[in-house]
Parts: sequence; structure tokens; C-alpha cells
Amino acid sequence: MAALERHAQDAFGISVAALMDRAGACTAEVARRLLRPRGGRRVVVLAGRGNNGGDGFVAARDLAADLTVTVVLAAPEEEVRGEAAVRLRALRARRVPVHDAASLDDLALGRILGAADLLVDAIFGTGFRGPAAGEPARLIEAANRSGVSILAVDVPSGIDAATGRADPPCVRAVATVTMGLPKVGLMQYPAAACAGSVVVADIGMPPSLTEAAPIATALATAAWVERTIPRRPADGQKGQFGRVALVAGARGFVGASILAARGAIRAGAGLVTIALPASLAAVPAGSLPEAMTHPLPETPDGTIAERAVETVLELVEASSAVAVGPGLTMHPEAVAFVRRLLPRLGRPAVLDADALNALAGEPQRLREAAGPVVITPHPGEMARLLGCGIPDVQRDRVETARSAARSFGVTVVLKGARTVVAEPGGAARIIPTGNAAMATGGMGDVLTGAAAALLAAGLPPFEAAACAAYLHGLAGDLAASGELGLLAHEVADAIPRALVRVRTGDVDDGLRTVS
Repeated sequence: MAALERHAQDAFGISVAALMDRAGACTAEVARRLLRPRGGRRVVVLAGRGNNGGDGFVAARDLAADLTVTVVLAAPEEEVRGEAAVRLRALRARRVPVHDAASLDDLALGRILGAADLLVDAIFGTGFRGPAAGEPARLIEAANRSGVSILAVDVPSGIDAATGRADPPCVRAVATVTMGLPKVGLMQYPAAACAGSVVVADIGMPPSLTEAAPIATALATAAWVERTIPRRPADGQKGQFGRVALVAGARGFVGASILAARGAIRAGAGLVTIALPASLAAVPAGSLPEAMTHPLPETPDGTIAERAVETVLELVEASSAVAVGPGLTMHPEAVAFVRRLLPRLGRPAVLDADALNALAGEPQRLREAAGPVVITPHPGEMARLLGCGIPDVQRDRVETARSAARSFGVTVVLKGARTVVAEPGGAARIIPTGNAAMATGGMGDVLTGAAAALLAAGLPPFEAAACAAYLHGLAGDLAASGELGLLAHEVADAIPRALVRVRTGDVDDGLRTVS
């Protein structure tokens, strides 16, 4: 956004002052929307010394036309510079009360904030890298303690707009009005939990400017998914929609293979075959008769034997895409099987669960695959692949996924709240669908099957993975009834409904706009 603002000035003559005035006006409009249902009339603007504070000053000026407005500065007034200082002087001229937070003891500060109907947080913007300290930190903590609803300007103060980190203290907002485009940090946890509802403000950037910008990270939307997944011809038949081979399961873990197959069938695969240890080959028919089975050589422990590679390769040759991993276990022969199979996989493949664990600490083996690969690790599996800790993975999820995709030469689906999909060329999409009720066993198996189905349908790996993740999350949203008790097979069964919602445009991707 900083680069776009500079370009707007250089190429279109749009000044910082004009952008600030639009940003402040949009902030004031969202503030009125929040106040209107409650009839609130008292607003306190918490402002920093930079351009974010300037946006807050403009909002205060607009709101003061008919509301009671007070401004509390997080920095001494003499430190406010540039266009922000011009807007602060205009507030003074309108006799809007302005307090320096440093001049207020905790009791006085608490009294001012607690008397408001709405707080507007304009302390820190997108350039901030935390943690907050000193007077700004004190102001953030007082705002959170006040119990008054907070509207954040651009980003909640204290969060990292680039990564989603939220080193305390951070403002906990009920809504955020963000300028021009949504920020990566607003779409990633833990910062996303501080943002509340996100409203994107049109601050006057020419559409051609943003369309031409080299933006590597995008939000997956229903409209994008609808354009990306081809519609089925009315005279289509099952052979046209792909054959998926699932190499999955072991004694005690047959359910993983069944859930992956269910995900593939529900996501549109024409034919699905589960390849699993021979002694278990009759099990899936009892719960999923639509899937075929293919018995494999097994160990005495009921896992796939290393020598099953040749049998599996025959099945892969007859398939459009393959998925490997759910429920394989880390039996030594299963690990050896994965490592021998990978260099000979000549079809698009999804690797998940134990197929990834078999490569722990040796992720460069992924480059040995003969065909395109999608990997779908959760943070723990990614940490094992990279040989690092889960906090290292989670610190910057977008960069972790992007770096891994580039390094391994595969498409990466880093699962979790706001799943990230990245491809080796650097493009990434953040998935806005999904919910906490999906944090239960078997969900990843369903996603593996869905991704394999879209690969089998002919979608490129990045598009197949991102569309599968979006539909999987949306299916979870449709199937959930609260935050508990959601079953993985219910999510699989809701995937067709999710695609119907996408096709009809009946999806709320969670972003509002204001201009």
C-alpha cells in the first residue's frame, strides 16, 4: 500500500492529503454505522503521530459536525508532523478537545475512555512492527480495559500488518476499516482475532493502479472459485471427470482412507479407488460402496508393505491423480514405501499426513517426484518437514508456505485457521472459509480427497489446491451448528452444497466496503 500510495501521487497526482481525507471520511462513515443502532453520540479518537493518526484526525473532524468528539494523543503534539499536523491544527480550530495521554493519570484516562460510546483507534498503522511500548502501549491497554467498542483505522494498533503477528498489547477491535486493500495481517491469526469485521475503504486509488500492481498474496473468493472450476457439460459421463487413486490406511486407520475417498467423490471425481492393505480391502464397502478398493501387499502389522510400490504404480498409471498418506502410519515399511514411490509418481499427486511424516527432515525429496505435487501439512507436519518448531511455522504463515513451495518445488497448503496456499512461483492465496468446529479428526483427509478430485478434473495444482481448500472450509461453515460436534464426513457431504453456493453467488466472503 505504501508503494501504491507513492505511485498514485507520481502517476496520477493524488496527494497524501487527498488520500488522508478520503481515509478519514470513510472511517467516520463506518463509525456512524456502528453508533447508529445504539444511538451513541460520544466518540473518543486515539491518535498517533503518523499518517494513521492523521486519518483519525480527519475522522474526528467529520464526526464533530454532529457528535461529541474527544481526541487523546499517544505522542506529544510537537511530534505530529506533515499532513497529520495540518489536520490536528484544523481540529484545534474547531475547538475539539485534544488531550496528551501522558498528561492524564490512569484514573482520568479511564474516565475519558469509559464515557465514550465508541473508541476510534488511530495509534499505529501498517508500518508498525511491535511490540508497542511506552505511552502508546498504556493507551492500548486502557482502551481494551474500558469495555467500549473499538473501531480500528487500517489495522488494530499493535498488530503486524504484514504477517498477522500480535505481540501484546494489541487493540481488540469490533471492526477495522482498512484502506484501499485488505492487509495480509488482517487475514491471519492471531491478528485476525483483533480485527473484528473488516471493512475495505475506497480511498480513491484508480482501479488500473491496483490491477497492475505486483501483488503476490490474494484472498480466495467465491467469485474466483466460480471462475476457476469448470462447469460440467450436460452430457458428461464419469470417465470425463477424473479417476482418483487413494493410497491410504492401515490396521486401526481405515477411516482415514474412507474419509479421503468421500472427499474425492463429493468434490466431483468420476471414479475413486482406495488402495490399502489386503486384509482391510473389504472394509470401505460397508460405509462407502461408491468407492472401489485395490488390495496391496501388507506387513504382519497391517500396514502397506514396501514391495507394494509396483502394484500401486499400475493403479497410478490408470488414474488421473493420486493421493498418498492418510492413515499410512510411520511403520518402517510404510515409510520406505513412500520414499520409493515418490520418484516414480508420474501423475499429479497430493501428499498428506504420514506421506509427509515419512519425509520429515528431508523435504528436498519432494523434488524427486516425477509429476506435480500438492502437499497439505498442518503446522506440526510442516514443522517436522522443515526441522523447526511449530511457533517458527506460525510466526509468518504466508512466508512459511511461500518459502516451502519455492524450496521444494511443490504447491503447499498450510492448513489451519485461514489456510494458506502457495505455489513455487511465489503466488499465494489465503482461504477465508472454515471455522473452529472443524478442528477435529479426519478433516484433513477430506481435504486431501477433494484436492485430488480437482487435480483429476484437470485443474493446475495451485488452483486445485486453493479451490479445494475454499470449498472444504465453506462446506464446514454450512455443516456446522455451533462450535462443537462437527464430523469430517458431514463436511465431505456438504461440498456439493458449497459449490452450489459458489455458483449462485450466495456466499459472504466476510469483507464489506465503504467509499
